Amino acid sequence: MTRPVAHRGLSAADVAARIARGEVNDVPVRSSRSTADIVRANVFTRFNAIIGVLFLIVLVVGPLQDGLFGFVIIANTAIGIVQELRAKKTLDSLAVIGETRPTVRRDGTAAPVATREIVLGDLIELGPGDKCVVDGEVAEADGLEIDESLLTGEADPVAKQPGDAVMSGSFVVAGGGAYTATKVGREAYAAQLAEEASRFTLVHSELRTGISLILKYVTWMMLPAAIGLVVGQLLVQGHDWREAVRRMVAGIVPMVPEGLVLLTSVAFAIGVVRLGRRKCLVQELPAIEGLARVDVVCLDKTGTLTEGGMDVSELRVLPDARTDETYVRQVLGALGEADPRPNASLRAIIDAYPDGTGWRCTQALPFSSARKYSGAALNSPDTGSATWLLGAPDVLLPAGHGALRETEQLNAQGLRVLLLARTERELGDPRVAEDVTPAALVVLEQRLRADAAETLRYFAEQDVAAKVISGDNAVSVGAVAGQLGLPGAQAPVDARRLPAERQGMAEELDRGTVFGRVTPRQKRDMVGALQSRGHTVAMTGDGVNDVLALKDADIGVSMGSGSEATRAVAQIVLLDNSFASLPSVVAEGRRVIGNITRVATLFLTKTAYSVLLAILVVCTRVPYPFLPRHLTLLSTLTIGVPAFFLALAPNKERARPHFVRRVMRYAVPAGLIAGAATFVTYLLARAHYGGEGALQAQTSAATLTLFLISLWVLAIIARPYTWWRVGLVLAMAAGFLLVLVTPFLQHFCALRLVGTVLPWTAVAVAAVAATALELTWRWVGRRFPA
Repeated sequence: MTRPVAHRGLSAADVAARIARGEVNDVPVRSSRSTADIVRANVFTRFNAIIGVLFLIVLVVGPLQDGLFGFVIIANTAIGIVQELRAKKTLDSLAVIGETRPTVRRDGTAAPVATREIVLGDLIELGPGDKCVVDGEVAEADGLEIDESLLTGEADPVAKQPGDAVMSGSFVVAGGGAYTATKVGREAYAAQLAEEASRFTLVHSELRTGISLILKYVTWMMLPAAIGLVVGQLLVQGHDWREAVRRMVAGIVPMVPEGLVLLTSVAFAIGVVRLGRRKCLVQELPAIEGLARVDVVCLDKTGTLTEGGMDVSELRVLPDARTDETYVRQVLGALGEADPRPNASLRAIIDAYPDGTGWRCTQALPFSSARKYSGAALNSPDTGSATWLLGAPDVLLPAGHGALRETEQLNAQGLRVLLLARTERELGDPRVAEDVTPAALVVLEQRLRADAAETLRYFAEQDVAAKVISGDNAVSVGAVAGQLGLPGAQAPVDARRLPAERQGMAEELDRGTVFGRVTPRQKRDMVGALQSRGHTVAMTGDGVNDVLALKDADIGVSMGSGSEATRAVAQIVLLDNSFASLPSVVAEGRRVIGNITRVATLFLTKTAYSVLLAILVVCTRVPYPFLPRHLTLLSTLTIGVPAFFLALAPNKERARPHFVRRVMRYAVPAGLIAGAATFVTYLLARAHYGGEGALQAQTSAATLTLFLISLWVLAIIARPYTWWRVGLVLAMAAGFLLVLVTPFLQHFCALRLVGTVLPWTAVAVAAVAATALELTWRWVGRRFPA
């Protein structure tokens, strides 16, 4: 059966003329930030500015070794830029693979083109799941129904006829057709929204929001601390202004957890690169973090647990058919020919029964997930005209019909069953599916994904509840899930019996695992019901019926072969269509969150003891115990270097909420213990040492205590121990020991331990503080269990 082409579209000359006039859909497709944006974001930050100013001050007033922290910032910024550029390269290459290519008709020939190559007046073809990429006017409509909910919020699909307007950002839910582009580029209705939504972003995550909150408080603490330190060193201690400024800088610099922001960006960027190698396109970077927090994942059976393709395993002609199997085969073939964009079920029927030639389709009703059936008015040269429906038996047949019992038996084996039925009503009649005459059952065999069972086991081990939500028959879906070993699959739920109100639906969803005959609107309602119970919900899908649920879920995951609409609203696209990639995404998110929580504790412990030391110095009117070089050395060995390795290490710990609270509940008491112990050693050293060189000896003793305590904090954070974590802690200890025994490094870092009494006293104070740290760690663990 062939369909005449009513519109030929633009000619090659028309297209060339429009390109020359600039009438092209030139909205840039941006999967990532530009190189200039990446450099700007990593260089021009609040804390780079603060550290940069302090670095310049030290260059004026003191020796170069007191300005080492400035070079660390330069190195860290360079690392951040390099890692984000790597992530950008990965994202851009993946975006090209997964880029949408709408079908455009030119000179009577339809061919896919890049979205940016569409010109004003182009004729763009539409089918189920296609997204309208520019504004336009319908030129052809064959049962065309468009969902505009992403723009208007109205979930009901809108039937479109020739002459009706089409808005970019909407998508086709049923039927097909073509529309003429009337607005392209930035003039299109949703162009700005689409451009903004497609950008690579590092914002809007609990992790980064929490870090920003911490940094805001640190900023406010720095100014009074700086004033107090300068005044104290100048007026009370009588230092010259250069020494006073050096000591002030030494007190202020460690308050700034500048590396924490860098490591968060680097961890996310490396996560993107790692996932890119697995063909996972992360369209919104916080999705890595979000999926790690997920505790419920909603799966659509088709395309997720099963492969997209199906095979017809059997055709059962029913007694009521009053016809033979040969005729039924021809009807099925004609129905397949009548649909220009068949779904997976219809493609299997077309492959099995290519006998529809010679029939004429006078009217078609495309398949809709809400209706659960499709239809066509067919005219046969032998038997005349008749109207046929193909769809779900339990939707087309009344309860208790004999064919339903047969269907249930087949569904229980995990088979999908469609009913071919004849109707005496017109396709446009709302009651077309009533009082039909059943003709045959088409039995379809679904292909299970080889990796689905293992993936479901992974989610079970990680305490992530899997809910199978499908538009297919509940018994059939339950049988498929049961074959994959999903707990609870033996009690599938028919979604038509679910309560409409949210609380009742949420209770049923918590109890059940497999849900069948779910409408697109119900999928959306189910996501909302689960979220109302405090769940973080991920939704996977590949069909147009999944779009609304994908949009409302905390994390939407689409298959690369899915409809254009699903890929547009999903935060993560699995380009290789492998459901088995999801554990990698979850694991990557957990690695990022768990490790950043670890290293944040290191950074904020330093902030806490730096603030306490500044307060104690101002209140007791003693010289500040450290120079910038001392704290640069300590930060490098106990925070900077180990934090980089810890931030990128494997971590399967489940992500938990309240990032700031969880970090501060240990970092603050640990910082207070470290600061108090260091100040005690400093006061003891001031009483013990006198004469020339006393200040350096006092500082060295305090530095030893602070290093040992900071190393113990690192040892606690590095748990549970592995060989490389133990090696990392020991390497940092060896680095500090190397500084103490090497004359050049001693002089460069202004460290010299004098005698044996105070060095061993410093070790003893650190041991007492380490005991307090252990008790605090255990108390926090009991008081705030994971």
